[in-house]
Amino acid sequence: MGKQYGRQEVCDRLRAETKKGKPIVAAGAGIGLSAKLAEAGGADLIIIYNSGLYRMDGLPSIAGYMPFGDANAVVKEMGLRHVFPIVRNAPVIAGICAYDLTRDMETFLKELLTVGFSGVINFPTVGRIDGDFRRSMEDLGMSYKREAEVMGIAGSLGFFTMAYVFNPEESKMMAEKGIDAVVAHMKTTSGGSVGSQRPMTLEEAGKRCREIFQAALAVNPDVLCLAHGGPIEGPEGTAYIYRHTQAVGFVGASSIERLPTEEAIQKITKKFKAQKIQK
Repeated sequence: MGKQYGRQEVCDRLRAETKKGKPIVAAGAGIGLSAKLAEAGGADLIIIYNSGLYRMDGLPSIAGYMPFGDANAVVKEMGLRHVFPIVRNAPVIAGICAYDLTRDMETFLKELLTVGFSGVINFPTVGRIDGDFRRSMEDLGMSYKREAEVMGIAGSLGFFTMAYVFNPEESKMMAEKGIDAVVAHMKTTSGGSVGSQRPMTLEEAGKRCREIFQAALAVNPDVLCLAHGGPIEGPEGTAYIYRHTQAVGFVGASSIERLPTEEAIQKITKKFKAQKIQK
């Protein structure tokens, strides 16, 4: 069983890395093996999303937004049965559906504390949804504002808090709730068999990240700025973001567990298939 950390302990661990000039790396894990290997590779945080369950079944990560399962129940179960028995030292973060109307979210957050999570991040998030459907969700209480309120509660309970934000307004809102880390979300990660086919350019992602980070830093100069998604799919992409924005780290899910797995399994299978047998 891994270790559980308090909010300040997680912050101290991450800042110790940035002081050494090292980026913060948060790795999404849909299965225990991903968590085990990401930790062995030096991941600072392990994040469990309901989308990881679908991602490692070969389905698009965006399936985590669909009514295939109870997002909050899935994450809690993944932690208890698949990740906590494997991870030894990295803090484990729960992706929570903060606008869940079927739960008292403060009670649920306390349950997550009890089972061993060290932090939370808002996923699935209404921030990824747009158009008339988004407006209806906002009108009916499933709003980004509600997510920010729940994340604020999480911080008060002692969780390390990370927030996916999609624009400067949301970034400012989360920073005002005392979020420890804002994660500039550049939408679905490109690449591989089920990645986004319509990614923005790295230059556009850099511009959006800068605007998002500036909004949060104006509220809290100590907030940690991380990037995720879109064209930021590999080390080359993160290198660009580190050079051109205030980012001190990266949140990788498909980038860390799906894309490398797709490549490695296909490559070794082709090698086995290319061998000759005696007739």
